[in-house]
Amino acid sequence: MTVSPWILGARPRTWPNAFAPVIAGTGAAFFIHGAHWGRALLALIVAWALIIGVNYSNDYSDGIRGTDEDRSGPLRLTGSGLVSPPAVKRAAFLAFGVAAVAGVALSLLSSPWLILVGALCILGAWFYTGGSHPYGYHGLGEVSVFLFFGLVAVLGTQFTQAGRVSVEGVLLAVGVGAISSAVNLANNLRDIPSDSAAGKTTLAVILGDARTRQVLIALGLLALLMSLLLAVLSTPWALLGALYLPIILSALRPVRQGATGTELIPLIGSIGKSLLLWSILSTIGLVCGVMI
Repeated sequence: MTVSPWILGARPRTWPNAFAPVIAGTGAAFFIHGAHWGRALLALIVAWALIIGVNYSNDYSDGIRGTDEDRSGPLRLTGSGLVSPPAVKRAAFLAFGVAAVAGVALSLLSSPWLILVGALCILGAWFYTGGSHPYGYHGLGEVSVFLFFGLVAVLGTQFTQAGRVSVEGVLLAVGVGAISSAVNLANNLRDIPSDSAAGKTTLAVILGDARTRQVLIALGLLALLMSLLLAVLSTPWALLGALYLPIILSALRPVRQGATGTELIPLIGSIGKSLLLWSILSTIGLVCGVMI
């Protein structure tokens, strides 16, 4: 088998959820004169490996439960029968292992107690859909994304570099967490029919189609408020982040227009690009606030 299915299984469209918090956290560290590029690289490895691990883990766990037997989304390795379940599970734990090694190194360079936080992140990634009582099957998926790929990832990145967190870090963490949660909710919006049939109670299943679309739009636009607060509390240059607005509005157009099924597949990638753009622009704004 070629490497191509493994790349698809790692779901590159979700990778902005890993890159954005590290960019934002490093920008927040730079603003308080604490950026450290080597530690930023280690944080990037941790976040990237975690998201690949959680994607393979979800692929494995959903596949063996039969949740992926009738879905409109991209290829799943286990559900399609293309790769054996044990192989997908091994890939997930290999990725978690890479995250653990990089995370331990980063913790030892900053604060050893962060090893415990890293362990909780890995457990959270596995038990999202793994184990006998996966919390992702009980409407907590978006909460976990906001926590782990928003608050923990952004503030952890800032803390490991600067030794403390700041109001800039908190506001960036909320913005990143909100758009990251929108990425996850977009995936669950598309899968409401198949998840309902399989007994997977996601937040989208609980809210229903109409309210899910409203919450998704609100999450996508919350970062705009964070940009405004950053401009008031930190530096007017933070308004650069607001330039993501046309991109996120374009990305959310299918949601507003009632698109369903395969029409929603590009949504994850387009919202992810908006997340990455907001993080980059906001970081540039903070750098300008220091340098200019």
